[in-house]
Amino acid sequence: MSGHSKFSNIKHRKEKNDSARGKVFTRLGREIAVAVKTGGADPAGNGKLRDIIAKAKASNMPNDTIDRSIKKAAGDLNAVNFENINYEGYGPSGVAVIVKALTDNRNRAAANVRSAFTKCGGNLGATGCVSFMFDEKGLIVLSKEGKADEDELMMLALEAGAEDFSSEEETYEILTKTEDFSAVREAVENARLPLEVLSAEVTMIPQTYTALDNPEDQKKMRKLLDMLDDEDDVIDVYHNWENETE
Repeated sequence: MSGHSKFSNIKHRKEKNDSARGKVFTRLGREIAVAVKTGGADPAGNGKLRDIIAKAKASNMPNDTIDRSIKKAAGDLNAVNFENINYEGYGPSGVAVIVKALTDNRNRAAANVRSAFTKCGGNLGATGCVSFMFDEKGLIVLSKEGKADEDELMMLALEAGAEDFSSEEETYEILTKTEDFSAVREAVENARLPLEVLSAEVTMIPQTYTALDNPEDQKKMRKLLDMLDDEDDVIDVYHNWENETE
């Protein structure tokens, strides 16, 4: 496939907004802390930590900040009390939305997420109400500015276990099964090709998309995304709004 990427719309939008607000490193720090508590502070033996480090680097988190986050988490494991919680619901006109939170207060997180949906013409639903409309996949987005050979990159990705390789207007996108994501990501990183990784993480990809033709619905949907982005507990937001960038 070619043209504008639907897969990474929300991720690129979210990272840009988070960077402007100075929150992205705090959120990544939480993810690093949980990975360290779960699997240890050595990336060589902790695949989840390696994946989070790759995500942090793609978000331009400095290496020394990453190292400090790992050491801090390893030094005080009892202070790491965050838990992962997923919320599902509907935005205006039935747009499917999945919110992933990492919080130390589930009551606060639930109340704030519910409030965002309610204020923007949507509603928070029960677990499973929209997740069946998404596929969990590994997604690696690479900038074309590096001038890497497209055929070489495609063969490298597919041989490492990628499901799909696509060339978009400004990026290459590599899609993987969740269980193959780490191996494909590491193969790409270790290839030493002239590549810039824009994002590398496990994401939720919609099976179908919902268009919002009403300008008022579009306004409400943008407001919902902005309100969720503003929540410190919210790590990721996925949706199936087709015309988000219009």
